[in-house]
Amino acid sequence: MNTRTPTRLDRALAKVCQHCPLCRRARKEQAGAAWWIVSRVERRLCPFCRAYKRVYVNRRGQPLK
Repeated sequence: MNTRTPTRLDRALAKVCQHCPLCRRARKEQAGAAWWIVSRVERRLCPFCRAYKRVYVNRRGQPLK
């Protein structure tokens, strides 16, 4: 797991993920096909999803408050 401090580039990439329709639906529903795609496929391939995780999710996988 990458524990480095998020950079400005990470924050900019994470903002793209915030506006992605697939990712928004997956975060809202947390079940179904969109969730499966984002959690299994996108998180490994998509630089925006990886940056979102670095910026907004803590080590245990829970959203930051």
